[in-house]
Amino acid sequence: MARVAFLGLGTMGQGMVRNLVAAGHDVITWNRTPDRVSPQSLGARGAASIAEAVSNAEIVMYCLADDASVRDVVLGAGGLVASVKAGTTVIDLSTISPEMSEEELLAFNGKDVDFLDAPVFGSKGEAAAGGLWVVVGGDRDAFDRVQAVLSSVAETVHYMGGAGAGVRMKLVGNLIVAAQLLALGEALTLARKAGLDLHDVLGVLKVTDFRSPIFDGVGAAVLADDYSPSFALKLMQKDGRLIQAFAAQLDSPVPSVHAAVGYVDAAVAAGWSNENASALIKALATEAGVSLTEH
Repeated sequence: MARVAFLGLGTMGQGMVRNLVAAGHDVITWNRTPDRVSPQSLGARGAASIAEAVSNAEIVMYCLADDASVRDVVLGAGGLVASVKAGTTVIDLSTISPEMSEEELLAFNGKDVDFLDAPVFGSKGEAAAGGLWVVVGGDRDAFDRVQAVLSSVAETVHYMGGAGAGVRMKLVGNLIVAAQLLALGEALTLARKAGLDLHDVLGVLKVTDFRSPIFDGVGAAVLADDYSPSFALKLMQKDGRLIQAFAAQLDSPVPSVHAAVGYVDAAVAAGWSNENASALIKALATEAGVSLTEH
């Protein structure tokens, strides 16, 4: 079992810490807002500073909201780069820009620290159940050393290649998520205007060759007017911007993402930024002048 420091106890981090502890790892945690959650409630120990958290760690893991949070915690004064010891393996589970990830890599290389970019697919439920899907970039030997630890929080772990490959795969995957949410919203809105029963529509979507777990879970929630956050709309807005910038750099067209981001922006403007990412569907239905709620 490994000595693990985990930085960041948001919704995703809390689930991952619980599963690391359940797998038998010795976990110490640090959070920028220490009163957010008790480490003891997760089965872990708490630290008063990043330096204290990582002082005896073999592996440091963190899952943070965005580039700014990573820059603060990792590269800022008193942050991880300043505190981590040579020989440690650092794993960034955040969804961030490739540029930010490269900055981290260069900083850790200067400290003789192995760095893996390892963003996760999944949200609140998967984090709690240890059912995330992890995509990893970085040195293969470093990956092999920590694969068992990553498996403690994941259903599957995928080595994608050298440094940055995990971050790039995460943006490719999030493109699919955005496109599926947009397609579901378009389909339900069109079906409503066509006079179809939306429960019956979801029954068809559940068994066809284009079925999707997103259609199943999000579809039922939309019909129940349930937009409680598993993955907040404001985070999807951030991810959409990352995909747009990444695709523009590579001169690769992403028309579905541009359309999805437009409805995400409209949903945020409507005041739904803290609701689930599926709230973009509400913006689409609003434009069409229909309600998708069924009782």
